[in-house]
Amino acid sequence: MPQALRHTLLSVRDLLATAGPFILIALLLLLLAYKVLDPTPPKKVVLATGADQGAYAEFGKRYAKLLLQHGIQVELRGSAGAAENLALLRDPNSGVDLAFVQGGADADFGSAADAEAANAGLVSLGSLFHEPVWLFYREESAQRAVKKPALDALADMSRPGDWKLNIGAPGSGVPNLVKRLLEANRIDPATITLVQQPSTPAVVALLAGDIDALVFASAPESPLVQMLLQTPGVRLFDFPQAEAYSRRFAFISPVTLPRGVVDLARDMPPANIRMIAPTATLVARESTHPALVQLFVQAAKQIHSGAGWFNRKGDFPNITNSERTLAPEAERFFRNGPPLLQRYLPFWIANLVDRMWVVMVSIVAILIPLSRVVPPLYQFRVRSRIFRWYGQLRRLEDSIGEQPAEELIAELDKLEKRAEQITVPLSYADELYSLRSHINLVRRRLQPR
Repeated sequence: MPQALRHTLLSVRDLLATAGPFILIALLLLLLAYKVLDPTPPKKVVLATGADQGAYAEFGKRYAKLLLQHGIQVELRGSAGAAENLALLRDPNSGVDLAFVQGGADADFGSAADAEAANAGLVSLGSLFHEPVWLFYREESAQRAVKKPALDALADMSRPGDWKLNIGAPGSGVPNLVKRLLEANRIDPATITLVQQPSTPAVVALLAGDIDALVFASAPESPLVQMLLQTPGVRLFDFPQAEAYSRRFAFISPVTLPRGVVDLARDMPPANIRMIAPTATLVARESTHPALVQLFVQAAKQIHSGAGWFNRKGDFPNITNSERTLAPEAERFFRNGPPLLQRYLPFWIANLVDRMWVVMVSIVAILIPLSRVVPPLYQFRVRSRIFRWYGQLRRLEDSIGEQPAEELIAELDKLEKRAEQITVPLSYADELYSLRSHINLVRRRLQPR
């Protein structure tokens, strides 16, 4: 076997020695590109949701389940709501990477420049669903205030009667939203007793008669919303000026709760109810890994693209009604859909190729011209084993007549033995035989002497 390896067309050892530096350069460039581009996303990500039993918490569980299929662990971080979620995203030490945020949950910054500065470092992954403003109130309270079981306008709550309105716990998005609505209706908050309790205690207080009304801003999937819609003596406020609210506030859309959508058999509600709805968005830090952004947007497509009470199938997710800049990866998804390779390959492989292919092509483009040097270097390395003996042979030939023939013949014998031990590929055997024939030529010149 060793003898057979000696008689090959190419010398693997010489080939590796010649091409090795180029292979090493390519590996170093790939390693450097891998380190700079960081194509592999972290295995764990933190998603801020909201209060327990709220829509954000329910959706968070769905995201965690979908991303776990790709080996990404999603840690769900509960919070008071959208306002606290924004605070967590802006806090570099909170550890939160993404969060659900309700439109209008942020404080009113007064100017566009202030709002832009406050949102620096945050990007939107798209709008996910309508988050209607559910204003539930007791019919008894309405009867006391306006002498009938239904309110006609928000201003009805500011009439004498000491209305107690729960606007959500501090940190949720509802307090800021309600304050904007009251201000738009020129209602003095001092004329209403504003209570700030979490959702579950507020519902208990409403049913017990301790408060007159409460406000949610939530998807209809919320268990509390579902319960209140079917509770006798509790009524949902109808916004007759829904279209006007949408013109005043860019983050609000007018929506309609269709008749019978809650319970077709009992015809609940018995008539269409006009509502206003901020849009819930998924917001991430600008530094969030692009591959994670891509996964979350794909998960959003699966979770929110179905038909709902306030939208038709395919309406969400979308890029409208966003108060923040759209992330580049999200924009790419909404424009072109999922990356081509991810449709046929596992996520990790597709993501690696998708993020590295430009660099790989660039490295190949650099190495191709350099690789042209490899064949000459390989040829020089193999032939140098033979040609380096020609110098000694030339010295022996020049010494003819100056040194005794016996000494020259002895040195020539040693040279010939060394030549017999030279190993070269078969493609260079002719040059080896040329060396040996030249040794014999010098020997013939020495024999007459």
